[in-house]
Amino acid sequence: LTGMKEPVLVSGTDGVGTKQRIAQLMDKHDTVGIDCVAMCVNDIICCGAKPIFFLDYIAIGKNVPETVAELVSGVAEGCVRSGCALIGGETAEHPGMMAADDYDLAGFTVGLVDKPKVIDSGRMAAGDVVLALPSSGFHSNGYSLVRKLVLTEECDITAPVEAFGGKSWGETLLTPTKIYVKSALAACKACNVHGIAHITGGGLYDNVPRILPPDVDAVFHKSTIKNPPPIFRLITEAGNIYDSEAYRVFNMGVGMVWFVPADAANQALDICHKAGFDA
Repeated sequence: LTGMKEPVLVSGTDGVGTKQRIAQLMDKHDTVGIDCVAMCVNDIICCGAKPIFFLDYIAIGKNVPETVAELVSGVAEGCVRSGCALIGGETAEHPGMMAADDYDLAGFTVGLVDKPKVIDSGRMAAGDVVLALPSSGFHSNGYSLVRKLVLTEECDITAPVEAFGGKSWGETLLTPTKIYVKSALAACKACNVHGIAHITGGGLYDNVPRILPPDVDAVFHKSTIKNPPPIFRLITEAGNIYDSEAYRVFNMGVGMVWFVPADAANQALDICHKAGFDA
């Protein structure tokens, strides 16, 4: 609480969704925990809150210690990447309700922000610049549609795919959600961030408008999104998905957007680049 005038607690909760089915099919459980943390901490950073702790909840058909250990190792890694503490959790065995190899992972985080520094739509103004931070793939949204298109008899999700640099569909689909917390906190400290939107289900179409004030619109130029992962092109072609639908279901290469005054755009970009984000 050092240096805070009026500390405010902010909380967020989420799960990994049907991406977990890919993890179960691949028998690879060490990354979905990162997704679980990311979905929570990326949400609360949108109002400028620093996550301070996290708890997870695992419902599982049969408690296989090795599987649970993998799941929790991912959660721990997500907490390291976001700078918060994993202080506990719960594992519940649900025989008769879930198949033995089935599980559902969810969690929540609590963060802190000084009330005068809370980010809300009142800061935004016409002329602000929108920065697009790159995603690592689908993150944790759109997997019901992805599974419908990919999990077919013709597709071996374990076979290497040239477009993915030799990785398989399964490995690529399990790429964990980017965690933007440390770079966002650095930007909030160094320059005047007017707004942050975490691009989850609903894509740019739905996640951005709800943080805008009534008298401001946001305009995106698709051509400025740098090198979106090739998996977006392959999925939209496989499903013959129109842009209007794709940009609503998927993040399409943009995992978070920041609104900053025009004179702070270069400084904010520099913070992104130093954090490894080609924004």
